[in-house]
Amino acid sequence: MSAPFLNLVVLRAPDIEEAQRFYSLLGLSFTKHAHGSGPQHYAAESGSQVFEIYPQVSADDSTKSVRVGFRVEGVDAVVARLVAGGAKIVSAPKDSPWGRRAVVSDPVGHKIELLGCATMSEKNA
Repeated sequence: MSAPFLNLVVLRAPDIEEAQRFYSLLGLSFTKHAHGSGPQHYAAESGSQVFEIYPQVSADDSTKSVRVGFRVEGVDAVVARLVAGGAKIVSAPKDSPWGRRAVVSDPVGHKIELLGCATMSEKNA
């Protein structure tokens, strides 16, 4: 039996427009969707993975305590861009056993872990 593959992450935000603008700063490209009579939401697809932002309609459906992680090139530059877009630094960029790493929180309060990935020149060195 093969291990499961995570293909969908859904966050809820009081203002999906603001959240979409914020997560676009990571380089995600969103399209607006609505399925049947469901609410309008944003989806960003990367291969077989989907990252969605749905409206938060009550305190009971909050995903604020969720932590998500992204591999990015140039952790320091990405953190600076996110902070300019409303993020708060939880853990400033620093080297770790896993590579350059930082944690920020989005305007809703979700924690976002950013882990550096090797650039093509570093991979070929």
